[in-house]
Amino acid sequence: MSKPEKARISLRKQPQQARSADLVATILEAATQVLAQEGAQRFTTARVAEKAGVSIGSLYQYFPNKAAILFRLQSDEWQQTHGLLLDILKDTGQAPLARLRALVHAFVISECEEADMRVALSDAAPLYRDAPEAHEARAKGSRAMMEFLAEILPDCPVKTRELASGLISTTLSSVGKSFSETPRSVDEIQTYADALADMLCGYVASLAIRVEWD
Repeated sequence: MSKPEKARISLRKQPQQARSADLVATILEAATQVLAQEGAQRFTTARVAEKAGVSIGSLYQYFPNKAAILFRLQSDEWQQTHGLLLDILKDTGQAPLARLRALVHAFVISECEEADMRVALSDAAPLYRDAPEAHEARAKGSRAMMEFLAEILPDCPVKTRELASGLISTTLSSVGKSFSETPRSVDEIQTYADALADMLCGYVASLAIRVEWD
């Protein structure tokens, strides 16, 4: 038996004019509202079109299905977070471990601020998580972390840096998700981010020391 065809999640066409770009922006804003209000299970293209005040035909000019809309929302969130974290990692005016500490704080704050939307998008993830576009979006973050670790741990074997990159990314994602599921005060976020940063910075520092001892 052949495998079912994966849903197409790329845009049917890219908006070329300001009017078209405005239409796509309106659809995405409406999609955000529908997702926040009704969740992934009740999310449909018809509800999005109604909320946006556009015809379903206009929506389908750009988005072939609801998976494409949800992936675009997720992709935009990934790009925003990735851009923020990449700027921190590449800020060579700060010491490497100071950058890692700043990254942890920025990530935890972002997770808490976007908790409701993240949970809703997580529920929708089965619609697009195995698509090539989704793999590439996630890979960008991994490449940025690997470049950072290559800078601060140049003498570590590549396999060690790959392990460290995966461990840091998985820890941030899992722990950030768990922590942000409950509403937190500013002081709680600060304290938690400090503790998480201490742990990850200590781990990276230990790798550098281990190389010196070998």
